[in-house]
Amino acid sequence: MRLTLSALVVLTAQGTCASRAAAAARPNFVFITCEDISPNLSCYGDPDAITPNLDRLAKEGARFTRAFTHAPVCAPSRSGIITGQYPTTLGSHHMRSKLTRTPPLFTDDLRKAGYTVCWPTAGGGGIGKTDFNFDVPKGWVDVTADWTKRPELLKPPFFAVYNITVTHESQARATRFQYAKNTARLKPAERRDPAKVQFPPYYPDTVPVRDCVATYHDNVTAMDYLAGDVLKLLEDRKLADDTVVVFYGDHGWGLSRGKRWPYDSGLRVPFIVRWPGRVKPGSVRDDLVCFLDIAPTVLALAGAEVPARMQGRVMLGEKAQQAPKYVFGARDRMDETYDRIRTVRGERYRYIRNFEPDLPYFQYCNYMDEMPIMREWRRLAFEDKLDPTQKLFMSRTKPKEVLYDLETDPHEIKNLAGSPNAELRAVRQEMSAALDRWIKDTKDLGEVPEKELIKRGVVRDVLAVEYDQRVKLHPKTPPVP
Repeated sequence: MRLTLSALVVLTAQGTCASRAAAAARPNFVFITCEDISPNLSCYGDPDAITPNLDRLAKEGARFTRAFTHAPVCAPSRSGIITGQYPTTLGSHHMRSKLTRTPPLFTDDLRKAGYTVCWPTAGGGGIGKTDFNFDVPKGWVDVTADWTKRPELLKPPFFAVYNITVTHESQARATRFQYAKNTARLKPAERRDPAKVQFPPYYPDTVPVRDCVATYHDNVTAMDYLAGDVLKLLEDRKLADDTVVVFYGDHGWGLSRGKRWPYDSGLRVPFIVRWPGRVKPGSVRDDLVCFLDIAPTVLALAGAEVPARMQGRVMLGEKAQQAPKYVFGARDRMDETYDRIRTVRGERYRYIRNFEPDLPYFQYCNYMDEMPIMREWRRLAFEDKLDPTQKLFMSRTKPKEVLYDLETDPHEIKNLAGSPNAELRAVRQEMSAALDRWIKDTKDLGEVPEKELIKRGVVRDVLAVEYDQRVKLHPKTPPVP
């Protein structure tokens, strides 16, 4: 069959249009992430929150009310985000214990699908983070520079990350100079009065505690300004309509009994998605969402194949899958402090299993104990000046099983695991069985001693390596506790 020149031109034009349409159907992605915050945004109903930019993002997209990480600390949490697999499956669950080999990353699959991946590193501007509990290989992404300062690097279709650190735990206890620097953009009316801030009933009511909570909220507002800068950049560059914007915090707030702990205060996060024309503005999603869902969802929306190794679900788009009945979380070693805890969260209840019940809740942890709230809590405990609720988390041991009713007990204080109520007993048994299945199905490496994982060559103990390096530089370094 012969084609005339005009016919060839028409077919070529049609093919070009089709390819452009296919490219246009694949959205860009911008992840605005921040550190150590719970859903303390105004759009989530926090009375102390001043977050107009993220509130507007929620009005333009979907706000998820039951979004959770799988680990209440940064590196294991990010490990699951970037791989789509549980850290407890990979071996990256201890904070700090690095994998000896880099696992497959979902960004690899995105790049194979034709996406430009922009993940700034510290050397590229400090607005990205690669703290995954494993080292990333050289050339793992396309752009490591600060793309917000060089937006021409965004070659559609692209995936870009902007990580905001002003909300990190360390900044809630920063010096006055650093606090002033962090919050320089805040107007006087946007600064919280420590005497008026709200906080959980398990915190002692003292000046240092109130100061910390107020500073935390001021830092969240400072973060909101930075998030607004990124959103404005997308609008100015005419990219907003073609871009899926995802906002989330890497785990719960960095204040005491939040970060490091598998409660809602450590695992529940703000999660907002804007996708013009595809996600209904102002919508609210109450289904259970886990960070393991991020990787398969991005790949599905990008038109790439979702690898079978991934353990989450597609939660958006035409390939969206049914929400699970439960999401799971794990806590293991935090810096020098070991404790193994596993948890199951449903729509209403949280079940927790303490594998080391003889260990106290608040073992001493050097970095954690720098927080003024923690110091106040311990001081008042020694002085026997805590009320029963505040004293609970200073107990020398923990129950083997815990069940909380989040509907009646949002701060997770009253343990219902031993209740004689038949309905609660059935809930506990069902959630306990679900945890047993999860441990088996995901091959939870928390059951394997860390020394054995090191012996097998799965991980290397970063704390030990760092300690050895310190001893060489400073021979009088005291031993690790």
